[in-house]
Amino acid sequence: MEKKNIWEFYTNEQLAEIETFTKKYRDFLDQGKTERECVDVTVNMIEAAGYRELPKLVAAGAELKAGDKVYNVLMNKMIIMFIIGEDKLSKGMNILGSHIDSPRLDVKQNPLYEEEGLAYLDTHYYGGVKKYQWVTIPLAIHGVMVKKDGTCVEINIGEEDNDPVFFISDLLPHLAAEQMEKKANKFIEGEALDIIVGNKPILIKKEETDQADKKDEPIKEAVKKGILEILKQSYDVEEEDFISAELEVVPAGRAREAGFDRSMILAYGQDDRVCSFAGLVAMLEAENLKRTACLIFADKEEIGSVGATGMHSRFFENTVAELMNLTGDYSELNLRRVLASSCMLSTDVGAAYDPFYKSSFEKRNAAMLSGGVIYKKFTGARGKSGSNDANAEYLGYIRKMMEEFNIRFQTAEIGKVDVGGGGTIAYILANYGMNVIDSGVAVMNMHAPWEATSKADIYEAKRAYSAFLTGLGL
Repeated sequence: MEKKNIWEFYTNEQLAEIETFTKKYRDFLDQGKTERECVDVTVNMIEAAGYRELPKLVAAGAELKAGDKVYNVLMNKMIIMFIIGEDKLSKGMNILGSHIDSPRLDVKQNPLYEEEGLAYLDTHYYGGVKKYQWVTIPLAIHGVMVKKDGTCVEINIGEEDNDPVFFISDLLPHLAAEQMEKKANKFIEGEALDIIVGNKPILIKKEETDQADKKDEPIKEAVKKGILEILKQSYDVEEEDFISAELEVVPAGRAREAGFDRSMILAYGQDDRVCSFAGLVAMLEAENLKRTACLIFADKEEIGSVGATGMHSRFFENTVAELMNLTGDYSELNLRRVLASSCMLSTDVGAAYDPFYKSSFEKRNAAMLSGGVIYKKFTGARGKSGSNDANAEYLGYIRKMMEEFNIRFQTAEIGKVDVGGGGTIAYILANYGMNVIDSGVAVMNMHAPWEATSKADIYEAKRAYSAFLTGLGL
């Protein structure tokens, strides 16, 4: 199949739509650089659109009907949304599922220390990163610190023009001969990814004496103590509060248009918030649905979808059970029927073909920037290990839908068979017996601090997800 640059197919009206849509996308990225922030932004958007919180409906004994909009949040890091369709839930749902966690540096629980007049925060990298990409760039700190009394203090430092930023040092080229001989995965060690947060010592004030030359004197670990003083004054937190904190170190700076032609987006966290945003807009635009629509924003995908907020947890299943109970359609057997009868797009990104690294790709089966929304029959590594592998009938259903709505799409694998691979949440939902296929947006520089996408691909992904939500299932 010949792959074409889809920019050439758009009308002037569609080109204007793309610019409006992707401006909102950049705002979404800027406001949601962590899972918690992403959930907060999403809740604000969907509540304005009439969504109601599931636990409150359960407590009130409410009855749900077609057209009702419901959401459920877990630990402020995972959210599931529904639009109730005309058909009974037991006939299945149309599900879009993405993840909102991204590779980053997490601050450790005992992180603050001083070394030779420099104050550091110790970090532990999260997800698959090339460690050398994170040195010498401006960094921001986002997250929360929870005090013993339960007070939750939000931290967001490094994004505003007048905010300080943080950084990780690197060795100057003049002294790096030995360093440059190391393999890339050893070039920067994980324990060397500590961020520099200060250099100015705090001083103890001496009482006035007759000795005019008596000056203020520094104290032991004076730079560290100076940082703690700032944290106390600015946020009313102590050093011990790092124990109960979730602080994420991310690249500082806003999402930007890229290229002379402004055809691309360069930003942190587009894996997988690009698919999350496309799915969210599709849900907000959906109406008069036959089948119930569901949108999942999961956490922890980058480390195996583990934990309470990862897709391996029972949160999704439990939420569907509660929803069915409010529609009067719940039984254990009906729950199993819902899950088995559903259709899903696992909306996660794909690797964009990079001409500079063509040896890693098999071009005929690689995703191209501005090639349209991607469908990946399977993911996994090498011999499809750890993969969901969609069946041919489901692919036929998807193809028909794309043709009906005139949506530009491409099929792709992540790279050459023996080079490597990757996974998504697709196989987890497929365990219920539902039809699942991966669908997403091509990303260049994936997992780097700054990732690149095509505006046209993001727009086609939103159109594809909107079409999918209106479908009647396979």
